[in-house]
Amino acid sequence: MTDIKRLLAANRSEIAIRIFRSAHELGIRTVAIYSHEDRYALHRFKADEAYEIGKRGEPIQAYLDIDAIIKLAKSQDIDAIHPGYGFLSENPRFAQACADAGIIFVGPQVETLQQLGDKISARKTAEKAGVPVLGGSGGAIVDAEQGLKLAEQVGFPVILKASHGGGGRGMRVVRDAAAFEQAYEQARRESLTAFGSPDIFVERFIERAR
Repeated sequence: MTDIKRLLAANRSEIAIRIFRSAHELGIRTVAIYSHEDRYALHRFKADEAYEIGKRGEPIQAYLDIDAIIKLAKSQDIDAIHPGYGFLSENPRFAQACADAGIIFVGPQVETLQQLGDKISARKTAEKAGVPVLGGSGGAIVDAEQGLKLAEQVGFPVILKASHGGGGRGMRVVRDAAAFEQAYEQARRESLTAFGSPDIFVERFIERAR
C-alpha cells in the first residue's frame, strides 16, 4: 500500500470533516481547502492545515476549479486527494489531473469514471451489457420542451437527474406535466452550480423501490 502522509480533501463541510476524522485515525496529516465565504466553516478548523481557494463571490466554483486545486496540492507536497462526494468526485478530468501531477486520487480509476461517472454514459454501458434499465432519455435533455415530451413518453412520475451529479444534488421528482419546466430549470441550475455541467436526463421514477 502506498504511504500517504499528507491528504487534501477537495470538499467542504461535513464531508470534509469525515475524511479528516478517518485520516487522523490513520496518522495522516490533513489539508483543507475553503472558499472565502467558507472561511468560518468548521471543516477549515478540523484539518491540520487549511488554504483559501477561488475568487470571492464564487463559493461553489472554488471547489470545482481543477487547476487551482492541483496547483495548491503540488505547492504543498500533497500525496493524495480525497474528493468526497459531489463536486469533482465523479469527474474523470480531475482524476486524470491528479495522476498527471503524481498525486493519488482516492477514488475510482480514470477509466471507470469515464464509463460510469457520467450517468448517461453509464446507462448506455449497462444497456450494451444487457442489464435492465429504467425507461428514460438516451441522452441529455436539450430544453424543457423536449424534456417534457420525453417525460410524457416515459410516463409520470419521472425523475430528473444530473448526468454528472452525486449526493442527491441536481435531482427532482416530477409528478405531472405542469410541474416539469420549473423542476427542469431548478435541476439544471443546481447541476451547473454543483458539478459544472448542466446536463440533465429523464428517468422513470419508482415510488416504492425495493
